[in-house]
Amino acid sequence: MPLKVQKQGKESSQSVIRRFTQKIRKSGILLQARKKQFKKRPKSKPLLKASALRRDTKKREFVEARKMGKPTANEHRYR
Repeated sequence: MPLKVQKQGKESSQSVIRRFTQKIRKSGILLQARKKQFKKRPKSKPLLKASALRRDTKKREFVEARKMGKPTANEHRYR
């Protein structure tokens, strides 16, 4: 879907450029291009599992330390 903007009568080049940018903004082409440019790849299953295991072990260590009465920096998180 190409956008076309033609100069109308004695219209200045600045106003043509302004109309063109407004059309692009309203059409959403620029947003789609930016989304494609910065799209993140999905993580693989082994990486997801490893990060889940890491989170689980950290949480268990934190709970054990809390039971033992050791103060931690992130104590406000799990109250």
